[in-house]
Amino acid sequence: MDTFTVIEARRSIRKFKDEPVPQELIEKILKAATLAPSGKNKQPWYFYVIQKSKRAEMIAAMQAGLDQMKAMGVNIGSAKFTQQVMSQAPVTIFVFNPTGQHPLVKRNDLDVFGDIVDIQSVGAAIQNLLLAAQASGLGTLWICDVFYAYNALVDWLDAEGEMIAAVSLGYPDQSPDPRPRKAVAEVTQFVS
Repeated sequence: MDTFTVIEARRSIRKFKDEPVPQELIEKILKAATLAPSGKNKQPWYFYVIQKSKRAEMIAAMQAGLDQMKAMGVNIGSAKFTQQVMSQAPVTIFVFNPTGQHPLVKRNDLDVFGDIVDIQSVGAAIQNLLLAAQASGLGTLWICDVFYAYNALVDWLDAEGEMIAAVSLGYPDQSPDPRPRKAVAEVTQFVS
């Protein structure tokens, strides 16, 4: 499958088959993630791969974080539905910037610039992961609803650095239609 075909075929998958993903395939997809470009070649990514019996612990940690946010009066939006998706996905990968800080920690201006570069680099790694999974016959869901349970999940993982996102993956049990996209002409200005 060529690159453009993989990009056009990729969808956010919210239903997965109850079928394990082979370890060597997970490692192949993570290898693709680590081949992403990164500012100053810092490679600011670290992956926590959750599968098998640890999935229940992950869901419990997320529930604790969501309960805490709801108790504070925070509208958690679609996070409960996302938690259900994560509970049935065979694999969820938490993606961190190991040198980053909690997103609510105040930084000086120069640190913010470095953080922006690192987050863009991690985003490129996530995109590589998504496309490698698609090319391998897997479906993925890039998840930011984990921020509603940020502290609980980071504590459960005993992780260092800044959680950027999570990606659930597995063999898709749905084939969603493409979502509408803006035309290139709507989002582009050629400056000559």
